[in-house]
Amino acid sequence: MTKLKICGLKDYDSANIAIESGADFLGFVFVPGARRCLEINHAKKIIEKLKIKHTDKLPNLVGLFANQTIGRVNKIVNNLNLDLAQLCGDENHEYVKAIDIPTIKQVKVVEYNQLDISIAKVREQVESILSYGSMIVLDKYESSSYGGTGKKFNWDIAAELSGNYNLILAGGLNCDNIVEAISQVAPWGVDVSSGIETDGIKDEGKIKKFSASVLQSPR
Repeated sequence: MTKLKICGLKDYDSANIAIESGADFLGFVFVPGARRCLEINHAKKIIEKLKIKHTDKLPNLVGLFANQTIGRVNKIVNNLNLDLAQLCGDENHEYVKAIDIPTIKQVKVVEYNQLDISIAKVREQVESILSYGSMIVLDKYESSSYGGTGKKFNWDIAAELSGNYNLILAGGLNCDNIVEAISQVAPWGVDVSSGIETDGIKDEGKIKKFSASVLQSPR
């Protein structure tokens, strides 16, 4: 079954709905200046409340970071007892090795005029990152953006690679296209944030609809 990551959560209610809808990963943003950035104390209150409600087992808790100091990242992940750190900046191999918990590394997909060039460039990045143990999320490249862009890239690139690598597909996914995305790409997992929002706020109905579509879609 396709794994589901719901990202950019900012409040308990949305996170609770995500859990009850079957999310495998919950994403919390700690990138200064990002629209969905959380204060550490606020994130801690959300997580502690979730642990009380879901005493059996929480989904994997993921913190999102971009070009922050290793010390800062490790302080946050240990304070909040996170399961994974998603790195969305220019972090290198040595940086990743210094993080105290497993990582997800974002690969920004650059689309060239020739599809085979795009695929080759992404494949090179994927193999390099996998060699030092990170999981991988594919998202669209935008020079001015760290983290998710909320925009779709050419899924043919991901489809060419997903048979050989466990990839998380992100970028422009929503309730209207998620079934098509899974059918075309067959990713190991999918990652959504803006696609389940209305006017920038997580939408309960969209969370439930998106999650149901993922859970019902064969890979």
